[in-house]
Amino acid sequence: MQRRHDIDALRVFAFALLILYHASGVYQTNSDFQIVSTYQYDWIEWVRIVVNRWRMPLLFAISGIAIGLYQPTRGPLRFAGNRTWRLLLPLVFGMLFIVPIQSYCEAVRNGAVPTGFVHFMQRYLQLKPWPDGGWTGASHGVTWNHLWYLAYLWNYTLVLLALLPMIESGIGKRMQAWLANRSLAWMILLPTMLFFGYLQLLMPRFPETHALAGDWYLHAEYSSVFLFGYLVSRQQDFWQRVARWRWKTLPIALLGITLELGLRAVGRGLLLPDDIPEWLTILPWNGIEHAGRALYMWTALLAIFGWGVTWLNRPFRWLPYATEAVYPWYILHQSLIVLLAYWLIPLKLGAGLESTLVIGGTIAGCLLLHEFVIRRVGFLRPLFGLKRKRNNNLLRSTAVPVSAL
Repeated sequence: MQRRHDIDALRVFAFALLILYHASGVYQTNSDFQIVSTYQYDWIEWVRIVVNRWRMPLLFAISGIAIGLYQPTRGPLRFAGNRTWRLLLPLVFGMLFIVPIQSYCEAVRNGAVPTGFVHFMQRYLQLKPWPDGGWTGASHGVTWNHLWYLAYLWNYTLVLLALLPMIESGIGKRMQAWLANRSLAWMILLPTMLFFGYLQLLMPRFPETHALAGDWYLHAEYSSVFLFGYLVSRQQDFWQRVARWRWKTLPIALLGITLELGLRAVGRGLLLPDDIPEWLTILPWNGIEHAGRALYMWTALLAIFGWGVTWLNRPFRWLPYATEAVYPWYILHQSLIVLLAYWLIPLKLGAGLESTLVIGGTIAGCLLLHEFVIRRVGFLRPLFGLKRKRNNNLLRSTAVPVSAL
């Protein structure tokens, strides 16, 4: 199995970014986050758009690459069983015992339930719908909140394994080689057109829900980048090309996000006066904005991979430990953010101190729980997606090259 340090490092950075991204939801104006501070800022929305366009596509692409490097054709059934265990067990455990922290804080802040977490958990673990429950997922009696990624990844993985005979056939391998040897123009144009089509045709009909069933716009986008990651994972020509293209894909990505944000600002009346020429009002602004969005998402991925393979494909000393820590930190982080915000908001500490304590406390909580509890207690390791220890040296990471994520 080929080891790609840059892919491991990008996975670590992408999941680390989730802490900042989800914490920012506490402070965004008109946020739909589980708990919202009294300190809210309009500019956070624009920053979140810049990050949000590529953060989840990047994670799904990395997951596809990781599977391709593992080469599951050598034992697809065993691989499917392993992935099922390492994805669904943490998902179920997280839904039952980690995510309810968020649900409780949300419900109390909404005035839907009295304080008392033990009583809330006794009712929550009945897994029955809560009429007027006041928290996300109450109508179902249970929710996965930020853990939706695990359910989506598991489904995409099983579909990919079912398609492996076709993908790894002679025709499939020739298609992989063809894809890896396209010019920059074609590598940008074709996927951008595909993602533009998703935005135009699917997103208006199937807005994102993270509910798995019926979430067809997100399934189209995420499964496409997931499959692309698998197809190019072992294509050395592609990685050489994407590294050479990095100085071109980066400014193109900046152009795409400038176009999208600019048109969003125009749509909100922030850049143009009311008495604009009539011909400007009949242009397909929505389609142009979608074109900028699709261009930005795709070229940002190419730029990230290009700079990643250039700067990060080396055995950093911190990387094995960080690779292991990704999964537990991912499971824990949003519940810690919500819990800390729930405690701190009533204290009215000021925006700077409050947000610093929320972010710093989340990082400290993830670090302490992972280092001193999760990775040292045998029965907890599988519940947080870690493999069981094979030796007693707890000071060394047992991370494997390909993460379950």
